[in-house]
Amino acid sequence: MNHAPAVFPDLPLAPQMRAVVQGMARAARPPLHTLTPQAARAAYAAGSGVLEITPAKLARVEELAIPARDGALMPARLYGGAQEGVAPVLLYLHGGGFTIGSIATHDVLCRELAHLSGAAVLSLEYRLAPEHRFPVASNDTWDALAWLSESARNLWLDPARIAIGGDSAGGTLAAAGALMARDAGLQLALQLLFYPGTAAHQETASHARFAHGPILGKAEIDWFFANYIDESQREDWRFAPLLAPDVDGVAPAWIGLAELDPLVDEGIAWADRLRMAGVAVDLDIYRGVTHEFIKMGRALPQARQAHRDAARALRKAFGLEQAP
Repeated sequence: MNHAPAVFPDLPLAPQMRAVVQGMARAARPPLHTLTPQAARAAYAAGSGVLEITPAKLARVEELAIPARDGALMPARLYGGAQEGVAPVLLYLHGGGFTIGSIATHDVLCRELAHLSGAAVLSLEYRLAPEHRFPVASNDTWDALAWLSESARNLWLDPARIAIGGDSAGGTLAAAGALMARDAGLQLALQLLFYPGTAAHQETASHARFAHGPILGKAEIDWFFANYIDESQREDWRFAPLLAPDVDGVAPAWIGLAELDPLVDEGIAWADRLRMAGVAVDLDIYRGVTHEFIKMGRALPQARQAHRDAARALRKAFGLEQAP
């Protein structure tokens, strides 16, 4: 008989999601916000693949180095893409509160997006806080996007079919990157956002409801943002895209949100802001799941559905008839 205590009994967690949350409770690992950034990165990396699906095998996986404006070289990994002719490409920014995460922690997800869509995916290892505070990650995102636009043909990629995407903090960077592209006259095919942060302050109803989690809560969010940004800088739209003066003409969006996530209201607000400006938006909300669910495909059918939905959005944006 299972005598495990009920975890978040008042939340409508899907059965598989509840099992994941209970398993994490039993493991009783130290919360990330109680660790040093270096220890938190190691802990996140150690657990990142536990609930992932089997990594897709791709014919093309290349390690690259992309120059930042200050001369630093940012590691990047290119997945998939046509061996004959040029392929469309998604620049992907990993999540992790601007403090943790890497190419390695999001390897399976990026492989799956490339596999299901037939497009190439370029995963960027932007620099992390607190060693590199705002606006370094935002600058790194733009530098990588500009480099990709200029260097695409050398990589057998199509400079006329570029999208930007990311999850959580990476979604923030992607949304801001889409605005920067618009301002620079770089036409993107899509902004593909998994539960992005878009607001300057965490004041929505969903932040209050899920302040204690599961998976992500107020303590973690406060810790991430204290590492990354000064309080006086939070009104900058590169941190809070909702505060952009306007979003007219920005790339169309596919937004995938978790129902039981502090960030869900911010994602909905971003979708609403774009729609009010006449930007095409597809919004999917996955019921019964939490933040980080897209990296739990072995346990959650909602994650696998989100992978398929995101890949479908990429195929539509890029004019690809079907996945290979």
